[in-house]
Amino acid sequence: MLPTPSAPLGAPPARRKLPIGIQTFREIIEEGYYYVDKSGYAVDLAETGKYYFLSRPRRFGKSLLLDTLRALFEGQQALFKGLLAEPRWDWSKQHPVIRVSFSDGVLRDRAELDQRIQEILQDNQTRLEVSCTHQSFGGQFGELIALAHKKTGQRAVVLIDEYDKPILDNITHSAVALEMREGLKNLYSVLKGADEHLKFVFLTGVSKFSKVSLFSGLNNLTDITLEAKYSALCGYTDADVDSVFAPELEGLDRDEIRRWYNGYNWLGTSVYNPFDLLLLFRSREFRPYWFETGTPTFLVKLLSDKQFYSPDLARLHSSLTLLSSFDVDQIEPEALLFQAGYLTVQQSSQPIRGQWVYTLGYPNHEVESSLNAALLGGYGAPERTSFETRIKLIEALKSSNFASLKTLFHAFYASIPHDWYRKNELANFEGYYASIFYSYFAALGLDIRLEDSTSHGRIDMAVLFNGQIYLFEFKVVELTPAGQALQQIKDMGYADKYRARGEPIHLIGVAFSKASRNIVEFDVETLQIQ
Repeated sequence: MLPTPSAPLGAPPARRKLPIGIQTFREIIEEGYYYVDKSGYAVDLAETGKYYFLSRPRRFGKSLLLDTLRALFEGQQALFKGLLAEPRWDWSKQHPVIRVSFSDGVLRDRAELDQRIQEILQDNQTRLEVSCTHQSFGGQFGELIALAHKKTGQRAVVLIDEYDKPILDNITHSAVALEMREGLKNLYSVLKGADEHLKFVFLTGVSKFSKVSLFSGLNNLTDITLEAKYSALCGYTDADVDSVFAPELEGLDRDEIRRWYNGYNWLGTSVYNPFDLLLLFRSREFRPYWFETGTPTFLVKLLSDKQFYSPDLARLHSSLTLLSSFDVDQIEPEALLFQAGYLTVQQSSQPIRGQWVYTLGYPNHEVESSLNAALLGGYGAPERTSFETRIKLIEALKSSNFASLKTLFHAFYASIPHDWYRKNELANFEGYYASIFYSYFAALGLDIRLEDSTSHGRIDMAVLFNGQIYLFEFKVVELTPAGQALQQIKDMGYADKYRARGEPIHLIGVAFSKASRNIVEFDVETLQIQ
């Protein structure tokens, strides 16, 4: 796989057309776009297994992967000329391919889902030149697989793209989402009984629903989402960017490209989101292209409802069970954040044999800054207010104007409507105020160190910006005596870790009051380092 939009092998280092939007494998090869040759992965999958599942965030090239597999199994050898798959594949066999995709459009109820399934089954019958007689969708699907095998003499290949999209599109309406799940379950459960007619099955989606709830006994479905070998199956690696896309790098800061868009990892090689890079190379401007294509409204609401402490997003620990726990009536924040691409695996460890711990964090600057800006809305901040506050925050930091910084945050907390506090239990959460404070800094994409370890303890938050260091300690005044936040920074010698940098260090103790719903202490002491 994956001739993703990059350049033909051996092409001269001249800029070629960069496609934006959905492209098929055939279009990319025949029209001479840039591409990255990962077709060897497709052969590896076909040679080592039969039933596969892959979860990746939206716009990561999942559809293109299935187009590649389809062209491979259909024996379109001309499209693989010079690619890694060509010498490894048996081109004498051509398998019938049944393509099921829910990537296009939004299905709003079960009736629309049923109609779409009927259209998909009919389209496949027409293309494969077979005619089903069964009336039910499950019956038609099973019959289609069997007839395709009988007609060609070769077992069928089933490729299902965005298998979960009808459910996710309705996830905020649980009753509708449950109906969608049951409708899809009726379709997917057919695969188990059709085993004798199947050569290869591959399902892609964003989320990983439990096998029990959606696949009804398809226990031999191999989940390669967290297999290190396939971490780079979708997306571009650093090596891909430096070689295939070398003609596009001129005039762009290579380190900034990496900081903004690299970092997605599934226990193997880290990758860039293809959508981001293609738009960057086209517009030559750094922007949150991927994030802007989908507003995580449901995610923000879920984190608010769960009283999630937003600083934890930068270093969240999880188990494989939590990462895989996703269903209409059981949605864990860790699973949604990871599967949707807002967090990625940064480290894995096995403290006890068989007990794996995964450390999650933001993949890159784009996601960290954009997600935290969105979270501010969930904390009661109107978009205009939070945007203006972020601009003023930068100005205050650049000038080291701490009086302005205190006034800025005091005014922000005071501007949150009383009615929001009354209706939202998040306001009673002790971490709420510190979460807002952190998210403002994170939304600016600043260099933030959370729970920064020293020889004497952990600094709540360290911010490195503009040649200066800011060390923050947060307290809730109802729980801690006055003045303790700043005193703790001094008593614990938190500044010692940064003295060797030779930069001014600002010690800032912040105390919040649940009663007044605002900052009641903002104490600052600056150390001038010689």
